Amino acid sequence: MIKLLVYVAIALAIILIFQLMRIYQLSAEVKGKHVGKADDKDNRSQGLMMLIFVLALFGALIWCLYDVRGKLLPPAASDVGVTSDNVFFFNWVIIFIVFFITTFMLFYFPYKYKKQKDTKAFFFPHNDKLELIWTVVPSIALAVIIIYGLSLWGKMTGTPDPKAVKIQIYAKQYDFTARYAGTDNELGKTDYRLIDDGAGNVVGMDSTDKAGWDDIITKGDIHIPVNTPILFECNAREVMHGVFFPHFRDQINCVPGITTEVHFTATITTDSMKMITKDSNFYYLLICNRVCGPGHYTMAQHVVVDSPDEYKAWLAKQHPYYERKTQGKLTASK
Repeated sequence: MIKLLVYVAIALAIILIFQLMRIYQLSAEVKGKHVGKADDKDNRSQGLMMLIFVLALFGALIWCLYDVRGKLLPPAASDVGVTSDNVFFFNWVIIFIVFFITTFMLFYFPYKYKKQKDTKAFFFPHNDKLELIWTVVPSIALAVIIIYGLSLWGKMTGTPDPKAVKIQIYAKQYDFTARYAGTDNELGKTDYRLIDDGAGNVVGMDSTDKAGWDDIITKGDIHIPVNTPILFECNAREVMHGVFFPHFRDQINCVPGITTEVHFTATITTDSMKMITKDSNFYYLLICNRVCGPGHYTMAQHVVVDSPDEYKAWLAKQHPYYERKTQGKLTASK
């Protein structure tokens, strides 16, 4: 009963507002004023309000940018990351220049060219010079952005340092596995038909390839040394995954059936970043940024950037997946 009374009250309020508006319109028409037609005073006030609005909009935007300074992205922790942030900032500069100019013109023109009594609009159908300007200038800007972006892409996926530490990132629903090249810094061959999760051969290593006899398979935290080029060879088992290192600003798709590569040099250790961020629980992350299934949101891994000595000590504690036995046979290490 109460709900019905509320609905009736709302309906009556709407009817009352409508009737009051109708009464105002009729009384204005009796006085000789057409409320549905703007006069010069209306045009001036509306134009002025649009000008005030755009200035207030710019003021609010500038304040927001000032307030979020330094909060948009975590510090870049790789050589690629520094270049990526520069490209990112360069794009934002161009975007904001265009935004401020075009938006100001959009709101200024109604104020500048508001309709006044006895004014007549100028018919402006075509201007070759103006069209040339708004075609050439954006084209030059886009060319600069593309060339700058390609330089970053080449830095991420171009020819890696010959001495780069090779690590395979193997993605499957919903986790990552890391395989480190041994002392030969060469990853052994793999075959999807050899995958045996029960035996720990999650990447399908081929035991007949000697290059893989010293390879190390790890689950959990991925360790990499600081100030050392790292080459990640990326593979996926069943669907496309993303290999994304947000703090290092590096990303590549993991595609079933092919190997994709990405590389960078980490420049800040995990311990140093903990001090920079004042967060004792800080960890670098490897995350999947391709929606790969219902468990996609759980697909993340910690990355630990060690000093060279710490990395060597950690690596020394790891055991190759295969160990050479006295009979010359290979068995899975525990």
